Amino acid sequence: MSMKRTTLAGGLVLLLLTIMVAVSSCTVATDDADKKKNVALIVKMKHGDYWNTVKMAAEVAAKEFDVNLNFYAPDYEEDILGQVELIKQAIQDGTDAIVLAPSDPMALETAAQPRVGKSIPVIIIDSEMESAKAKSFIGTDQYDSGLKAGERLAQLVGESGKVAILSYVTKAGNAEHREKGLLEALRRHPGITIVAKEYTASDKQLASDLTSQLITEHPDLDGIAALNATLSLGAAEEIDRRGLAGSVRIVAIDSPSEVLSYIQEGVIQATITQQPFTMGYLGVKHAVDSLRGVQVPARVDTGTKVIDLENMFWSENQKLLFPFVK
Repeated sequence: MSMKRTTLAGGLVLLLLTIMVAVSSCTVATDDADKKKNVALIVKMKHGDYWNTVKMAAEVAAKEFDVNLNFYAPDYEEDILGQVELIKQAIQDGTDAIVLAPSDPMALETAAQPRVGKSIPVIIIDSEMESAKAKSFIGTDQYDSGLKAGERLAQLVGESGKVAILSYVTKAGNAEHREKGLLEALRRHPGITIVAKEYTASDKQLASDLTSQLITEHPDLDGIAALNATLSLGAAEEIDRRGLAGSVRIVAIDSPSEVLSYIQEGVIQATITQQPFTMGYLGVKHAVDSLRGVQVPARVDTGTKVIDLENMFWSENQKLLFPFVK
């Protein structure tokens, strides 16, 4: 009788332990399922209207899709190694997904670990790059941006004239593609001469100094193509200071409020807009969809538009230039 009781008691203990383990496992699984996911937004630099808009849109999407958003960015766009370290840091911090605007086509490959692209989905925004680890690219056709900038500059200068190009990081993805498009457009106008092409590392003061130097060396300069907002503002500042607004035409890329103000004042004649808000929002949305096993499109072209004094106040363009969320 005693042996039977002992056996029964042992069986009850074993059953109780089995139930406790099962309940504990269910609790852990439930906790993991209910835990908010972490999405890392890693961009090229931490300041500037463009990246602030990307961040703002990503925050909107993170709130809407109930995930935590962690923001990483180096101080300057040319700090490629700094961005690589931030990608590693985001992985170390335990991110579940990455939304990356790469400063260099190899930044992700350099920083990546085996889990990246598998259990950690990667969405690329802004700068297109080839990587088997990326599930989606969301951004601008930068070659088309350069093409539009070149065509508008040619319209402004006419079939003969002298122009200069202000670019930024040498051989960086976006800059290189913009340059190719711009040069292709200008080649279609053989009467236009490119007198200089300068790189400024996205430094506004350097862009202003180089513009001063260009005007001194080429007093008959007719136009400048500035391939990002910072360079556009540096060039515009010097053109305005010298009283050359309208004589030396400027075509910009991107549309922060300062560029729009210079368009209103006639210092900058046109800018090629991108859609950073769309990039930031869809970047987080696609990251969340990937975490949930939803297939995302491999490529989303967010589009560009030429904005000038004539069309900047159209209602459809006001929504593009000043995105807002209810």
